[in-house]
Amino acid sequence: MPVDPQVAAFLQRIADLNAPPIYTLTPEQARRTVPQIPLPHEPVATIENRTASGPYGEIPVRVYTPFSAVQKPGHGPVPLMVFYHGGGWMNADVDSYDPLSRTLANAFDCIVVSVDYRLAPENKFPAGVEDSYAATVWAYEHARSLGADPNRIIVSGDSAGGNLAAAVSLMARDHQGPPIAYQLLIYPVTDANFETDSYRRNATGYMLTQKAMQWYWDAYLPAPSEAKNPYAAPLQATDLTRLPAAHVITAEYDPLRDEGESYADRLKAAGVPLTFKRYDGMIHGFVRRTDLFDMARQAIEEMAKETKQALAAIS
Repeated sequence: MPVDPQVAAFLQRIADLNAPPIYTLTPEQARRTVPQIPLPHEPVATIENRTASGPYGEIPVRVYTPFSAVQKPGHGPVPLMVFYHGGGWMNADVDSYDPLSRTLANAFDCIVVSVDYRLAPENKFPAGVEDSYAATVWAYEHARSLGADPNRIIVSGDSAGGNLAAAVSLMARDHQGPPIAYQLLIYPVTDANFETDSYRRNATGYMLTQKAMQWYWDAYLPAPSEAKNPYAAPLQATDLTRLPAAHVITAEYDPLRDEGESYADRLKAAGVPLTFKRYDGMIHGFVRRTDLFDMARQAIEEMAKETKQALAAIS
């Protein structure tokens, strides 16, 4: 289908800003780039900055508690979502993802632990995934004190964060780590292959570009050979059995569409309980724009429904 009219209007607003392509900037310049179209902030019951113990020091995390978790006497502990932000492993942080974290806490009726993992290129792979895994261990160990159920842990992220969620699921399986119940992968990066049909069709003009993704991968990996490491590129894993149930979403006009869908196909083939949806007319990053895109709010509601249904069996 054509690009959604709301998305087309947004893309025109971005084009009118005439900003330089992100891959022409230094990492420091890219991080100083402030979004020109502010995101909405939903109220939540509490927000608390904490630190988790990591392999190379403390990892900042931010804990969001929805009103539903504190307003229902006898309701019991709620699910816990460990969320890893996007940004190509080198941009963004818990502050820039504060709006989405609030939205997820409310829509999913869960505690959200947003992870401020170390960024590339100063901290190349596997720094980001090591921090993400360590923060997940911390969240599991502290779940009850946070008011959450350690048996209903969700790992989630968008784009590079979806990559980290998939990698953390693999690591938890391989190292007998936290019992992750569910992985919610939002247009995830799963492979360093720039020759897919979605890369060719959506290389430019839809926010995320092929050149930007190549720039991100070059900054993230210490050597090209690491693109074969499944903790960097989950689609490279030879064994996807015994992983948590998953819900994967993709966007039609996203360079990452095909690799996300390939990963979903492989999870299903490996016997992992899976649901999947492609959002036609949408672009990479659309879920964050609940203020501009009707489809973003629909996607949040549908993701929450799928997740709650999957977790109901272990309530």
